[in-house]
Amino acid sequence: MNIFDILATFSWILYLVIGIFLLSFLGLFFTVKQQTAVIIERFGKFQGIRQAGFQFKIPFADRIASRLSLKIQQLDVVVETKTQDDVFVKLKISVQYVVIKDKVYEAFYKLDNPYTQITSYVFDVVRAEVPKLKLDYVFEKKDDIAVAVKGELQEAMNDYGYDIVKTLVTDIDPDEQVKQAMNRINAAERAKVAAQYEGDAQRILTVEKAKAEAESKRLQGQGIANQRREIAKGLEESVNVLNKVGINSQEASALIVVTQHYDTLQAMGTLGKSNLILLPNSPHAAGEMLNSMIASFVTANHIGNEMRKPDEPAS
Repeated sequence: MNIFDILATFSWILYLVIGIFLLSFLGLFFTVKQQTAVIIERFGKFQGIRQAGFQFKIPFADRIASRLSLKIQQLDVVVETKTQDDVFVKLKISVQYVVIKDKVYEAFYKLDNPYTQITSYVFDVVRAEVPKLKLDYVFEKKDDIAVAVKGELQEAMNDYGYDIVKTLVTDIDPDEQVKQAMNRINAAERAKVAAQYEGDAQRILTVEKAKAEAESKRLQGQGIANQRREIAKGLEESVNVLNKVGINSQEASALIVVTQHYDTLQAMGTLGKSNLILLPNSPHAAGEMLNSMIASFVTANHIGNEMRKPDEPAS
């Protein structure tokens, strides 16, 4: 192979590359991305739909009329309407839709603006459903509103090549004054419940405190009773001991009382700070008290003996 043959071969390759470049520049080749559909028109008339991949078309005769995404898209629509109890509220409806792969022709040629069409249906359904509900029920029935919107859109948009995947009520925004009033009602209700709980707690504390005090008094009474019982036993033993040395019961009792009197005075003297006052507390008080007690015991004993005598027969 001589130099002329090599140059001829190189020239053909160069011409081929230039030709392919020119054809590509003129639109012979084009690519379609994944999840995308391309509509081809030939001299203004629908020619076909190209899916993802490397595609051909006739330059000057064919043109790409549109590229439609086959991905799920979302349209947010804000609707202001009035509830049954005359409260204006704004609802944000999120509509998720997708072009049906087998209905790309309908999606492009039958509907000029899908966003406007979807928005119109959303407004129509929301303004028909929300006025039937009071404000509180709008929050509770938001899923029912979303279902109603989807049902209406699904039926209408399917003929235009669109499938409604899901509708969501993403926000419910009443008037600012209404929200403040609702917050005040909620705060007052919670304060009422808190007051009830506090009252119940205070009542329980009062009852338990009364029970504790009653139990304390009961135990204190038992202690005093036991103390007095032991004191009585001690006094009985003291009287018995004095009786054995010839002192009768009245004298023994008087002696014990006087002894207790002086023991009390002695105990008071040992206390550094005491507000207790013992009356009478004069030096001759003990003697007077002893004489009074002996006289009382003698009188009581005499009366008892007289009452025990049998009645004398009548004359």
